[in-house]
Amino acid sequence: MNAVALSDGSAIEREHSDLLIRRTVFGSAADCLVDIYQTDVNLAVWQRELSNSVKKNCLSLLADRHFTGCRLVLTADKIDSLDDVMPELLRYPDLRRDIQLLADMFLTLFGLERIGLRLTPLKGSMCPKFHVDRVPCRLITTYVGKGTEWLPHHEVDRSKLGAGSNGMSDSVSGIISGDGCIQTLASGEVALLKGEMWEGNEGAGVVHRSPLVVPEDRLLLTFDVG
Repeated sequence: MNAVALSDGSAIEREHSDLLIRRTVFGSAADCLVDIYQTDVNLAVWQRELSNSVKKNCLSLLADRHFTGCRLVLTADKIDSLDDVMPELLRYPDLRRDIQLLADMFLTLFGLERIGLRLTPLKGSMCPKFHVDRVPCRLITTYVGKGTEWLPHHEVDRSKLGAGSNGMSDSVSGIISGDGCIQTLASGEVALLKGEMWEGNEGAGVVHRSPLVVPEDRLLLTFDVG
């Protein structure tokens, strides 16, 4: 099994069997996220840089000891009045506008009327073992701190997921087939991860986890389809 770099910056994984072929697409513009609709793409990453004003808002929010995170169902008609449903963002207008931008993109991309939104401050590893999501698709972006870790499709022994690990850590369970294959999203990057419930993607959901070594607090935003 091997991975081949393509001219558009993506990486296609070729397997010498009847197993699924999946690739990751990277892009410096948001329109690369549309590639998530391609059958052989299970991860699309918008490699963007956060503005200084958004970074400052995020650090200030993390420093607010009263902020414990928020989780809600956001409907399309509430995007332009996000302060009403997320009053925690009243003092952080640049962060609010960025969340509005991403939410509008996500709703439009998938033709949705509502999404599950979670904005979470983290002091440790939330999901420390590699796993797949039982959702059609999830957006993940880390505003502050180290980003989500993931494995290329061809580097995973899926029989070691969940109970298949026999309680062993990822480093010894055998879930990772090669050395140095763990990839990490950068702070600010926006990723769409296909899950196991995307039609036609069964057995190919992106395998990922929270970073194991977390030297600093993190601020994580996720959107869910369904």
